[in-house]
Amino acid sequence: MLTKTKIYLSSPHMGGLEQQYVDEAFKTNWIAPLGPNVDGFEKDIQDYLGGNKYVAALSSGTASIHLALQLLDVSQGDEVLCQSFTFSASANPIIYQGATPVFIDSERETWNMSPDLLEIAIQDRIEKYKKPKAIIAVHLYGMPYKADEINAVAKKYDIPVIEDSAEALGSTYYGKACSTLSDLGILSFNGNKIITTSGGGALISGSKSLKDRAVFLSTQARDNAPHYEHSSIGFNYRLSNVLAGIGRGQMRVLDERVAARRRNFEFYKKHLDRYNAISFLEEPQGVFCNRWITCINTESFEMREHIRLTLSEDDIETRPLWKPMHMQPVFKDHLHFTNGVSEQLFNTGLCLPSGSNLTDSDLERILENIKKSLA
Repeated sequence: MLTKTKIYLSSPHMGGLEQQYVDEAFKTNWIAPLGPNVDGFEKDIQDYLGGNKYVAALSSGTASIHLALQLLDVSQGDEVLCQSFTFSASANPIIYQGATPVFIDSERETWNMSPDLLEIAIQDRIEKYKKPKAIIAVHLYGMPYKADEINAVAKKYDIPVIEDSAEALGSTYYGKACSTLSDLGILSFNGNKIITTSGGGALISGSKSLKDRAVFLSTQARDNAPHYEHSSIGFNYRLSNVLAGIGRGQMRVLDERVAARRRNFEFYKKHLDRYNAISFLEEPQGVFCNRWITCINTESFEMREHIRLTLSEDDIETRPLWKPMHMQPVFKDHLHFTNGVSEQLFNTGLCLPSGSNLTDSDLERILENIKKSLA
């Protein structure tokens, strides 16, 4: 009896070139958190982003956010304004630094940080405590946030912005690559991202001195001496030469991966748009979304769950949209400025399988199950 293959939400997709770079690392014995693949991977990312940024390849997107906060001197007693509708990795590094996250809800057009609520929160904190030290805004599911508006508010109050582009490599905002729109950008190359190094990330800066400082901190902050000398606390956050080799191969197929994910979105939209109870996240003017994950919003929690469970019964992985940080038990006592948008999206939204390796038959199988649940 034939059994159906499980369809995953977003699985790794190798292109074939990765093995060459990894083999070269083994052949030359560069099995370390340094080497030609690391330098080459950083150059590949830099060229892709436009060439005027500096890239530090690190062990994860979380490590990248943590070092960004270090570079901005965020410390105990500081507050950092963070998008609530996101994965916990956007917020956890704030706690690592002994600082306090303050969560900002979303606007409906992009599902990302509301510029209006951001300014309300800044004014409140200045009046009642002190000016926040930084802002972490997220391009959720690859959809760019309203960068012009967010940056304008940040500039008005002279607060730096960390641009969490973990899900947005390949997305652009008025022609500019996501991760290059604000003071510091971060990328993730986790196994479920649009390209992967198994585990990895990058910190993006317009300053070579900041990039060099990030590399210094990521390699245990070892001072220039013949012995091990340390005048700063450092971290083991540098990407290995082997994993960077995977990344070099993946960069060669990045545009193909973006195109495939966008085709997935167009397939779902074409066949499901006629259902009034289902809506999609559309691209605003000036925005190009990599469609890392195709998301739908349904008319109710019950409908969302019925679709999810129907797909699950056929071994098709889906996931509700991110549970907002201000609703998470670990952050339940933290200050938040909310409008109900992210809570509603969490209750009614669903992430559909979106891997660039989905076949036509996979997509048809997913569609058949969704239609069955809506019948």
